[in-house]
Amino acid sequence: MTHRIRAARPEDLQHLYEMAKLTGGGFTNLPPDRKALTAKLERSAQAYANLEEGDPKSERDELFVLVLEDVATGEVRGTSQIFTRVGQQWPFYSYRIATLTQHSKELNRTFRAEMLNLVTDLEGSSEVGGLFLHPSERAGGLGMLLARSRYLFIAMHRKRFSDRILAELRGVIDERGGSPFWDGVAGRFFGMNFQEADYFNAINGHQFIADLMPKHPVYIAMLPETARSAIGLPHPSGRAAMRMLEEEGFAHEGYVDIFDGGPTMTARTDRVESIASAKAVPIAHVRAPEGSGTAAKALVATGRLADFRCCFAEIGESAEGLVLDPIAAASLGVGEGDTVWHVRR
Repeated sequence: MTHRIRAARPEDLQHLYEMAKLTGGGFTNLPPDRKALTAKLERSAQAYANLEEGDPKSERDELFVLVLEDVATGEVRGTSQIFTRVGQQWPFYSYRIATLTQHSKELNRTFRAEMLNLVTDLEGSSEVGGLFLHPSERAGGLGMLLARSRYLFIAMHRKRFSDRILAELRGVIDERGGSPFWDGVAGRFFGMNFQEADYFNAINGHQFIADLMPKHPVYIAMLPETARSAIGLPHPSGRAAMRMLEEEGFAHEGYVDIFDGGPTMTARTDRVESIASAKAVPIAHVRAPEGSGTAAKALVATGRLADFRCCFAEIGESAEGLVLDPIAAASLGVGEGDTVWHVRR
């Protein structure tokens, strides 16, 4: 069975809606709301239609929605998203963990208190997010295809993206669908439970946080144990995603999500492994590469903006150049002489 990544289209709405109902909450970028998903697809369509390369210092925040498609059936089995520059429409808030050290000469003691500071440090960064793979497809490396195809897209459209990139991982959600972190911190100020706040944020954006969130630091020691233990931990379903991010060069530098306390991972865009290693080369031959002596598994991509496509492939090298397997070539719609981008799997 062959899958490929392509740009999302308006007719993907129903597939996205059905997947959104499976996320289990805390998944802001994929809300189970047709109106919100339609708005996302419209915003994405505008980004794909914008042929301008863009100024690296531009304040334009574009959204690109990608989908994982079963080539044989045309069904959409997963999705992911890329934001060019967050925090331009409304503030992009995070908590950053900081330490305050105080010393008492009389007691001869030093006290160190960890605090959560509300910041907009990551404003202007690019973001990879919204990754969801249908539960029945969680095998064969398709999650990796969804995740890493975004980096090939960035490499192929580098001028549109910032020099810093982030990824927010969903935090701990309890058996009731609530968030221990939200209950112990922000929930005390908003008069709504986590599900209500998360849904409102997904539909309406972060502005209500600016309106109601207290701006003073929160001392972690004063929080309930359930909230403290959730800070910086990913949801169990997100541990593999966190490992993949770390392998790409992302790190947790003390930023956590203001809703569920999940870790925010950051990196320098040009140092992300799949971006730094991506190469653009012309196809010399479309055939099985086993006989080339350099056969390897790779992610291969082609097309700009709305024509972007990416899939797993077998590649090799010959005296004339790149060798690409016929199944991948058919999935991507490319042939000899066409240029593709690739990165080793």
